Amino acid sequence: MTRPSKARIRQSFERAAPTYDGAADVQRRICAQLAAGLPDIAPKRFLDAGCGTGHAQADLQSRYPTALAIGLDLSPAMLRQLGLPCIRLAADLEHLPLADASLDLYWSSLAVQWCDLATALGEARRTLRSAGLAAMASLGPSTFRELRQAFSTVDRYRHTLSFHNPDEIREIADNLAFASVDTKENTIIAHYPDFKALLRAVKAIGANQVGDGRRTGLMSRAAFLRAEAAYEQLREPAGLPLTYDVIYLYARK
Repeated sequence: MTRPSKARIRQSFERAAPTYDGAADVQRRICAQLAAGLPDIAPKRFLDAGCGTGHAQADLQSRYPTALAIGLDLSPAMLRQLGLPCIRLAADLEHLPLADASLDLYWSSLAVQWCDLATALGEARRTLRSAGLAAMASLGPSTFRELRQAFSTVDRYRHTLSFHNPDEIREIADNLAFASVDTKENTIIAHYPDFKALLRAVKAIGANQVGDGRRTGLMSRAAFLRAEAAYEQLREPAGLPLTYDVIYLYARK
């Protein structure tokens, strides 16, 4: 699967850092659902990988008040928004600056979809101690399906990332020899009053990078209006829908 370059991802989240919290309602809901699936554990050290502005970090520190907390993100600007005491690392999930077997809990919510999953999950396993837990939330193939449908009437460029399905995620975890692997899937649908508000919300959380095959020039007004009209055909009573196909992974080393 093609991904945007790390430089473009970092740049996108650097720009989104000031607006992220105001637009991240779905992201907070996904964090809560990932946390609800955690088993009864007492980690001495945990990593929040792709911590962003620190919403999950607050919950994890509340759950595990005696644990050493580490927050890691590709974007230094996101880390500067993190208002909690913890070890902060500006780094890549595919190359963790952590020793082997140094964590009891590896947590990552809505970050690994920006990575090569096998590499990121391999790094999670490497840094976990025996019987340590990796808890991840990622996105599945139906995510942003409405955007793909609307823009398919306009051009052949890619307008969303491609995502792994649950079977692929489980297979990757199994190939890495985790002792146990459990996946769950859930759909969350956000609604917006109009097309521009929806696109602004996607940009505000930094999710507007799609990698190779993207449009590199500006969209014409006529093309934008055609996409807008196509999206309006999907309108529901609550507004214009945007689907998040969420996959949760809990893997024991």
